[in-house]
Amino acid sequence: MTRVALIDDHESVRLGLEAALARAGHDLVFSGGTVNEYLGWRHDAGAGPADVVVLDLTLGDGTTVTDNVGRIVADGSSVIIHSVADRPAAVREALMAGAAGVVSKSSPTGGVMDAIATVAGGEALDNVEWASAIEGDRAFADAQLSAREREVLRLYAAGLPLKVVADRLGVAYSTAKENITRVRVKYVEVGRPAPTKVDLLRRAIEDGLVTSSEDRSGGD
Repeated sequence: MTRVALIDDHESVRLGLEAALARAGHDLVFSGGTVNEYLGWRHDAGAGPADVVVLDLTLGDGTTVTDNVGRIVADGSSVIIHSVADRPAAVREALMAGAAGVVSKSSPTGGVMDAIATVAGGEALDNVEWASAIEGDRAFADAQLSAREREVLRLYAAGLPLKVVADRLGVAYSTAKENITRVRVKYVEVGRPAPTKVDLLRRAIEDGLVTSSEDRSGGD
């Protein structure tokens, strides 16, 4: 059962999601209006971090989305931004701070539940709101990957083991590994770190190198 926390300063939004979570069989561990309230509850109750935190993009307490997402991720939870998704720059900030994705508040509650299940399963959240936010904000940092680096990343992020990627491209395993290392360095340099394979998949989705329809079978 997925442990979920809701952080939104609109009680009506929380009530709707609380009912949907109950129907979906998720475990609602916290519902409140600020990140401080959530972390305070964690401390006072001695409870572990939620698996997934559904977070409003803009809270009324004056905090920034970068700070809110960063604190929650550092605390050990995955973050889904629940927003009207009409502020590309703020959405980009949330993604760069480590949010797993964004779901529009105009989406059916079932869509939010599906997103929670996806992120809880360790998969990248690929949706229209995410793509639109990235495309609409030209300031999103380009990692300036070479053609070979893009191809290695595309195959690797789509699920192929690195040895298979090397074989398919006709290069040595060490060469493919070096390409992935350079890709990670370049993403760090533009403020979009990708330390894990799931992170690389997210970057590849953001940059249009892979789509949700491609097979992802995992592997190192």
